[in-house]
Amino acid sequence: MDDAPIGIFDSGVGGLTVARAIGDQLPRESLLYIGDTLHSPYGPKPIADVRRYALEVLDSLVDQGVKMLVIACNTASAAMLHDARERYAVPVIEVIRPAVRTAIATTRTGRIGVIGTQGTIGSGAYQDMLGIAPGVEVFTAACPRFVEFVEAGITDTPELLAVAEEYLAPLRAADVDTLVLGCTHYPFLTGAISYVMGPEVSLVSSDSETAKDVYRELVSRDLLAGADATPRHVYEATGADTATFTALANRLLGREVRDVRLVRTGAIDLPTTR
Repeated sequence: MDDAPIGIFDSGVGGLTVARAIGDQLPRESLLYIGDTLHSPYGPKPIADVRRYALEVLDSLVDQGVKMLVIACNTASAAMLHDARERYAVPVIEVIRPAVRTAIATTRTGRIGVIGTQGTIGSGAYQDMLGIAPGVEVFTAACPRFVEFVEAGITDTPELLAVAEEYLAPLRAADVDTLVLGCTHYPFLTGAISYVMGPEVSLVSSDSETAKDVYRELVSRDLLAGADATPRHVYEATGADTATFTALANRLLGREVRDVRLVRTGAIDLPTTR
C-alpha cells in the first residue's frame, strides 16, 4: 500500500476531466494536479518547447513525491511519452492509448474520426495507433480554437457552434461513426460536438478509460492507498492568476476547487504577482 499522491499534469484545465474520473474510480487516492497555465495552449507550440515544458512540470511532480504520473494532455503525450518513461522511476500513464482502444471497440463501420490540437494531429500518434487495427480508416481534423473556448469558460455559445460546424464538416462528410476527442479539454464541449456530428456518431474521450489504466497499474504494483487513507486533492498552476483557474475549474466541473497554489517548475519563470 502507498498513500503518496498520484501526480496529474495538463497544459491547463482540460486534465481536470481525467482527475475527476480518477477520483471517482479511486476515492481513497490523493491527487496532485498541475496545470501549466503559463504556457497553455500547447497545441500550436513547437514539439521541442512542449517537451521541455512538460518534463519540467513532471520533474516538479516527482520532486513532490508522487507514486505515479498521469500525462493528461494529448499533445504532451505525443511529444514526450517515451522520454518520460525513461526519465522517471514511477509508472507513467498517458491518455492516447486508452482512447484508441475504446474507439476500436466502439466503431461499427471502421471509419473513425479524431479531433485534437495541431500538435496532436500533426504528430500522427492517433493515426499510427489506430492504423494498425484491421479494417479501420482514420480521418482527422485539428480544432485549435476549442482549447481557447474551454480555457475561457465558453462551452455553449453560437460562436462556438459555428466553429464546431466548420471544424467537423470534413468528418461528417467522411461518414465516421466514431469520433475520438483527442484533447482532454474537448469533453467540456461534448454538447456542441455531439449536436454537430449527430446522434449516430459515438464520442470517445479518454478520461474514464485512463482512470481504468491507473487502477490496473496501481493494483499490479501494489500501490493502492490503504483502507484508512485520508485523500487530499491539491491543485497547482504555473501561471500567476490562481483566481481565474479556480473559478474556471469550478464552473467546468460543477464542484468546488477550494485552493490553487502557484508552483515554480524547473527553468519556468513565473510572472511576479502583486
